[in-house]
Amino acid sequence: MKTALAVTLFLVVSVSTSVFAFGQDQSAITAAEAACGQTNVEFRVTTDSSHPVPQPDAGKALVYVIEEQDLQAWRAQTTRAGMDGAWLGANRGNTYLSFSIDPGEHHFCVDWSSSGFERGLVSLTNLTAEPGKIYYLRARTTGGRYTFPSLDLELVNSDEGKLLLALSAPSHSEIKKRGPK
Repeated sequence: MKTALAVTLFLVVSVSTSVFAFGQDQSAITAAEAACGQTNVEFRVTTDSSHPVPQPDAGKALVYVIEEQDLQAWRAQTTRAGMDGAWLGANRGNTYLSFSIDPGEHHFCVDWSSSGFERGLVSLTNLTAEPGKIYYLRARTTGGRYTFPSLDLELVNSDEGKLLLALSAPSHSEIKKRGPK
């Protein structure tokens, strides 16, 4: 009886694992992550206490990417923000960055990785931008010492976006210089 139960349990676990592995469509994952930039790009991030209030450039929309970290017992992580296959900057901790974009459909990506994890976290969203509009994307990272962290990117309404901006500091990021190889 115990042997039959053990064999049944082994088969259920094996089949479940196989279905999960076969259920992943690598080409779909690659296509979805095309909103991100190249994996080897790293940023140096600084913050300041000013709170500039940019307006959309003529004929363009303005996007804020606001990072909200609630990582219990974790140090602040650098979160890269990308659009349509290119990194636009990065945040670190509870900070934000902004940029103007052309009207139309755009695909956004945020990610971060840590030496403690084999693969970094990625979150994606898209929006159709209209000229003169302001959009607020919240990149929320949660987790703790005993739980795996998660990263979610979502469009929030203007009231929530303005509150998140008031609670955050503007970030300034530049690509880290690489030495000769």
